[in-house]
Amino acid sequence: MPDIREEIQRLKAQRNAVILAHNYQIPEVQDVADFVGDSLALSRQAASTAADVIVFCGVHFMAETAAILSPEKLVLLPDPAAGCSLADQAHVAGVLAWRAEHPDGLVVAYVNTSAAVKAESDVCCTSANAVEVVASLPADRPVLFLPDMFLGNYVRQVTGRENMDVWLGECHVHAAMHPDDLARARAAHPGAEVLVHPECGCSTPLLLDLAGAEQEGVELLSTGGMVRRVQESAQQEFVIATETGIIHGLRKAAPDKVFYAVSDEAECQYMKLTTLEKVRDALAKLQYAVTVPPEVAGRARLAIERMLTLGARR
Repeated sequence: MPDIREEIQRLKAQRNAVILAHNYQIPEVQDVADFVGDSLALSRQAASTAADVIVFCGVHFMAETAAILSPEKLVLLPDPAAGCSLADQAHVAGVLAWRAEHPDGLVVAYVNTSAAVKAESDVCCTSANAVEVVASLPADRPVLFLPDMFLGNYVRQVTGRENMDVWLGECHVHAAMHPDDLARARAAHPGAEVLVHPECGCSTPLLLDLAGAEQEGVELLSTGGMVRRVQESAQQEFVIATETGIIHGLRKAAPDKVFYAVSDEAECQYMKLTTLEKVRDALAKLQYAVTVPPEVAGRARLAIERMLTLGARR
């Protein structure tokens, strides 16, 4: 009986497909992917390939973004139940209500939002470029940042923008990380460099230090930024404050270095739904297709393109 990885490779060639895996996917799914990274980088990578089919091993909003940027390709999500607790908290009705109260306002949507919410926004951002995107907007116009309150509060702190409203949303995994968890991890590994994702609840007490001056040994980074940091840093040990799935990729990127999770329980159940069997079945049966209505996709694409114009990426 053929190995499932061999089946996936055969089907991938047959379908002229590309497999994308987010940093939080289970290790075996990351290992069969053509590209591993954060959601927007993966969508842009797929758009640049000659593939006819994109198998997005992530969650629904990520597959939507891929469909927006690659309207001519078939985008498949191996498990249709793979949602996102953060994206689900942002809704069009709330955005429209805010716009009604702020007719001259600008809406900044984190990429962790649905296509419908992106379509009602002026510009998107990632965790890596959120500060640059918000700083680029006219200072006299009110801003709504959604949906992550931890990232939003950090951006407001760094930019000093007083006319910025922050949506009260959170990722259930990152919000569960508390300052005490981070303190314990730092005490257990005093020589380690600390890499914190800005969605983390534990990042909030660090905001003042990180916004005003560099705190020695602490970096606030996107998942993509974490991968680059461990490759570039002279440090040998790292404490990681984000979903634990990224540690597999970090070990591959820097096999001579050691990584400690702030919390071993920081796992996204939605990210862990995708298995090799589901990847194989997606390719074999061309299931489950994710599409975005053209009118919604067109407006959402504008918000993404504005981000790429306004926001410096790192």
